[in-house]
Amino acid sequence: MAFQPIMDVAEGVPFAYEALVRGPDGEGAWSVLSQVTEANRYTFDQRCRVKAIETAARAGLLATPARLSINFLPNAVYSPAACIQLTLKTARAIDFPTDRLIFEFTENEEMKDPAHVANIIATYKKMGFGTALDDFGAGYAGLNLLARFQPDIIKLDMELIRDLDASLPRRMIVDGVVKMSEALGMTVIAEGIETEGELAALRAIGVRYIQGFLFARPGFERLPVVEMPMRAERIAQAG
Repeated sequence: MAFQPIMDVAEGVPFAYEALVRGPDGEGAWSVLSQVTEANRYTFDQRCRVKAIETAARAGLLATPARLSINFLPNAVYSPAACIQLTLKTARAIDFPTDRLIFEFTENEEMKDPAHVANIIATYKKMGFGTALDDFGAGYAGLNLLARFQPDIIKLDMELIRDLDASLPRRMIVDGVVKMSEALGMTVIAEGIETEGELAALRAIGVRYIQGFLFARPGFERLPVVEMPMRAERIAQAG
């Protein structure tokens, strides 16, 4: 696992760290994900959850106030209450507070049964976990998913954010999504931020939680050092 911070730019500290799958020597995610099949999907999903929690604890996440965001595969969950048991056992074994866990799924994975996904989200919320929809604005569904269920967090796809400061249509779309999310009680995270111009445009719209290379690249089996751009430091100091 590698970990990338999701920054609370109003406070200047990590809000959470996303756990990203890697090969045993740090190989990219695709080297692992390309081997996932229908036959091993469930086992892979379960092992990723365990590995993320154990590795984050060893990396020192529990010494910070940050949460841990774990990607999961909805199509691997046959029963949300049953499939979460190994995760709960792992968290209890190392005293990892379960209310500091966020489970995020991507809309780039086709939802074979949206009602089943809605049940997963509802069950996880009831158990005290955070829930997040990753890559919003790309993939199979988009707004249709939000009409069915509302996770705690939506993460704006990086392609929607790219060169945001130079594109009025993109800024208008993002502004609309932020307003809609606030009305639905959801938090917005923007991912893939690489420039201070993109950061400034997001802050002008009102996005507080931001993830991207501008702050840190993923750290392999460690929490990376965060580099706060000057503009982000001024934002945090201004409150």
